[in-house]
Amino acid sequence: MSNTIKKYSFILTIISFLYTLHTFGQNKDFYNEEKRIDLYPEGTPCKADFETIIDYNSTGRTFKKVADPQIWYFPSSSKNTNKPAVLVMPGGGYYDLWFDKEGVDVAKWLNNIGVTAFVLKYRLPHWESKDCRSKVALMDAQRAMRIIRSKAKKWGINPNKIGVLGFSAGGHLASTISTHHDNGLSKSPIEIEKNTSSRPDFTVLIYPVLTMQNSPATHFGSRENLIGKMPTKEYVDYFSNELQVRADTPPAIMIHTNEDSDVPPENSVLYYLALRKYNIPAAIHIWEKGEHGLAFGKEGNSFKSWAQICEEWMIEREIIN
Repeated sequence: MSNTIKKYSFILTIISFLYTLHTFGQNKDFYNEEKRIDLYPEGTPCKADFETIIDYNSTGRTFKKVADPQIWYFPSSSKNTNKPAVLVMPGGGYYDLWFDKEGVDVAKWLNNIGVTAFVLKYRLPHWESKDCRSKVALMDAQRAMRIIRSKAKKWGINPNKIGVLGFSAGGHLASTISTHHDNGLSKSPIEIEKNTSSRPDFTVLIYPVLTMQNSPATHFGSRENLIGKMPTKEYVDYFSNELQVRADTPPAIMIHTNEDSDVPPENSVLYYLALRKYNIPAAIHIWEKGEHGLAFGKEGNSFKSWAQICEEWMIEREIIN
């Protein structure tokens, strides 16, 4: 090959490489660091001394430990400049995070129905110190909600249509922020915490962990990871979210199956009844068949229709058009 041809080939390679980089930066289907948003640029409270551990299985990525809590941003391609948004919380018993199966895949579905999505990579209580164990997940969820609401205008989001969606223990976290929110922490020196509400506007709970009481409905693995083996009654009641519903708890839809033996459907029923006591709009759907952890379900399984039902509920609530 002549030097001229080599030079020409080299130039074409460089041009192709630069074009690929440009396309990668423009294509919203690819991940990049700008879409992975750290929750605490000022420094992480209750910072642990371990590194994040990521694993892979047949469902995709799972996180075994989380040292760098983030939200992963999946903008909807809808031209609507006043879009709803959902903060998605994967499950995993507060031990790990099923990040693709109950996170990224859900974000893509939300994008398809015109909703901007954020997947929460929250810290897992099982791995945290005794002093921080019960604090970190809720702390991360509240900060994530404040970030989304504070940047709503920049991201084309309606600040009054920001909801949460959680699976299993992620459902517990979603119901926790729905019942343990605030309108801003007036004494905080951090601007975003001082002036921005952490309240979700609506809640979607998929086979959620809800109660922490000593009952057959309780998922004791999640309970132990969150509040320890011998929790006080104060902690048990505080994180039994059916006991924490109040007048300003957001409307919710609960999705469950009768066959779920890991997290029995009584969890969803308890929350539904608590919402009804306060006349808060609520919906509940319990299918007969289906084991725990189905995510979007399986072919031939009626549970698979939950996504359509949830979309119809959001239309009925005028969250989406």
